[in-house]
Amino acid sequence: MNPLLKRQIGKHLKNGLNHLDQFLESIDESYGNYEDQIAILQHSMKISSDELYQANQKLRDEADRLKEINKNLEFILSSMSLDSNAPESWNDFNTSDYIKEQTIEIIKINKQREELLNSLEKQNQSLNEYAHIVSHDLKSPLRSIHSLITWIKEDNENRFDEKTSNYFSLIQKKVEKMNHLIQGILTYTKIDKVNIIKEDVDLNDLVNNIINMIFIPSHIEIVIKNKLPVTRNDTFRMQQLFQNLISNAINFNDKPSGIVEIASEEKEDHYIFSIKDNGIGICDKNQEKIFQIFESIDIDDKSTGIGLSIVKRILDNSDEKIWLESQEKIGTTFYFTLHK
Repeated sequence: MNPLLKRQIGKHLKNGLNHLDQFLESIDESYGNYEDQIAILQHSMKISSDELYQANQKLRDEADRLKEINKNLEFILSSMSLDSNAPESWNDFNTSDYIKEQTIEIIKINKQREELLNSLEKQNQSLNEYAHIVSHDLKSPLRSIHSLITWIKEDNENRFDEKTSNYFSLIQKKVEKMNHLIQGILTYTKIDKVNIIKEDVDLNDLVNNIINMIFIPSHIEIVIKNKLPVTRNDTFRMQQLFQNLISNAINFNDKPSGIVEIASEEKEDHYIFSIKDNGIGICDKNQEKIFQIFESIDIDDKSTGIGLSIVKRILDNSDEKIWLESQEKIGTTFYFTLHK
């Protein structure tokens, strides 16, 4: 058990429950400290994501410049094979000098591109290392707090009044949410780090395993509309993709009788999958925002704001697409592609 928590137990509970309020305050202070660390981690990841986006934008700009130079070189090569009837304006055009200038420009752009790629690689490595270190430092004391709270509740089930029981339940919920947040951060940083191992993945088995594994409230029904295909993909990423979309559909369903429908449609060279719910829906202005890391539209503060960013990252890295159709208070359907 964490030494700090041992000290708190000995200091505040040695005389029974007389100083319970002080104990709860100390737990609250500890939790607040972890929240500050999580906030720092979130801020760092947001800054890093912005930097990565800007670097990628520069790479795209450089690629456009290279395309323009290549176009000019093709034009010059074409002009070199012109016959004697070529326009007089070509007589003053120094082809060698122009090719030399374009070659120097290409070398310059390629050097800048290499520097950007190295910077991106270092930035990703630093971000992953930082996320793992901070997350590891946070998980251990969180487990201790959760175990401690559970132990106190079990030993004093009939001695707490309603107010005290509510305090403990609130602490437990906050600790559980922080644990989910930390796990989400680790998964997010792991998406690019884990080697892609492509194999035949039976999505029927995968989805059924997810349904049996996650918590599904009694008022929510999961329906698989048709037989899902077997695709050549990475199992870990497919697990994260479907689990986050299915969990999202469950968590944001406010109907007395909720339903989540999973379906697929075969096209010539790809499949289109849909995950539909009859939940709270998403207004138009938030439909892009929900894919950004740490962004959540949940007014009840259920979401960590990471699940859909993991989904987007998986699909973007595979050149797949994701989009949605939604109406507030009616429901949402997420669509995404997987190539054959």
